[in-house]
Formats: sequence, structure tokens, C-alpha cells
Amino acid sequence: MSLAICSPVTGVVVALDDVPDPVFSGRIVGPGLAINPNLTADGNVAALAPVNGTIAKIHPHAYVITTDEGRSVLVHLGLDTVSLGGRGFTLIAGEGETVHAGQAVIAWSPARLETDGLNPIVPVIALEGDDATLEKALPGQNVAAGDELMTWG
Repeated sequence: MSLAICSPVTGVVVALDDVPDPVFSGRIVGPGLAINPNLTADGNVAALAPVNGTIAKIHPHAYVITTDEGRSVLVHLGLDTVSLGGRGFTLIAGEGETVHAGQAVIAWSPARLETDGLNPIVPVIALEGDDATLEKALPGQNVAAGDELMTWG
């Protein structure tokens, strides 16, 4: 069964090879894509659930949603953002909560991350997935939050 994975943020699609972090570019946690988010001047934006499912794990800077079929998708808000200790992120949903694709999970400011010297890129990873089973949006493509980003066959 095919699973549509939606973009958690608005921005430009980036290939994992171009993410400046070896954990993501090396596909250590799995295959996927990243989004270079639009930097908005109006403060926080919501990072959305990419799939329907249950929040299996949530940190201020990242979350994993597991579908009823057992597939898990990781969304990581920026690089090295664990160093912020949660500052600049507001949890909207909680661990164990059932969410629908497009539902707000965390509020954050990509612009603030960049101002603080951190990369705001957002990797979206098919945990335990196989690159061969993903149909991905093309790098350089603009996507809106909620648009289909990948299909996991």
C-alpha cells in the first residue's frame, strides 16, 4: 500500500545529498528529502504532520509519526537544533496523540534559527524505508505546507 508523505513546511525541496549533516546526507536514519523553509518575518510558523498517525516521539525540534500500518516518518526542524534545549519551539501536539496529515505539531521560527547561526533546513525521513520505494518531489521544486512531498510504495 502506498503512503503519501506531505511537506511539513512551505519551502524549496532539497535532496538529502545536499543536506550539510552526515546523519541525513548519509541516510543513516533513512531515505527522504529536505525542505529549505521560507523565512517569514512574522515569527512562528507551524510544522505540520506529514502523515496520518500517532506521534510516537516528540522533542521540541523533531517528531516521529507512525501510521496505523507501522510506517514511521521523522521531521527534524533545522540542523543542530537539539543544542537549543527547546528554546524557540512550542509543542502544539503531544506524544501518543493521534494526528492527521496537515495538522500543526510544533510552532517554530526558521528565520530565528538562521539569525542564531543555525541551518533551518527540515529533513523529512522515511524511517526504516528504502530509497527504491520512494517517489520524491524534485529538488528545487517549491512546495507548500501540506503538499505531497513523497510517496512511499
